[in-house]
Amino acid sequence: MFKKYRKKSPWILHYNAGSCNGCDIEILACLSPKYDLERFGVINTGNPKQSDIFLVTGPVTYRSRERLVELYNQMPNPKVVVAVGSCTCTGGVFRGMYNVEDGIDRYIPVDVYIPGCAASPELIMDGVVKGLEILETKQKVSDDK
Repeated sequence: MFKKYRKKSPWILHYNAGSCNGCDIEILACLSPKYDLERFGVINTGNPKQSDIFLVTGPVTYRSRERLVELYNQMPNPKVVVAVGSCTCTGGVFRGMYNVEDGIDRYIPVDVYIPGCAASPELIMDGVVKGLEILETKQKVSDDK
């Protein structure tokens, strides 16, 4: 049976894999009173072991790759990964640079891609809401097993 508390109060882990901070600023805007992402019950946490949604910004750099995979593996199942911004999805303007390994889907599975440089707060909120739907579906599938 789907645990309704997870849908009503999902915890988000935000990780910057090496971005310019443009998308990070937009994520902070989502948490402000103007956009109020918390009205969906979302809580921004720093603990991967208590997180349901992994919100990642920036391209994967050589230094961030291991930490990205480690954080993903520490999160309990079911979990949803949301790639915020062009850099996270494909490497963006940093693609092909000596210290960048492009988008995050080379290392962890991504459920929601949010394009943009920087992604707008509206798109980020839509992506998180889509992630909540995917989380509910994944939970139902795991409950059926």
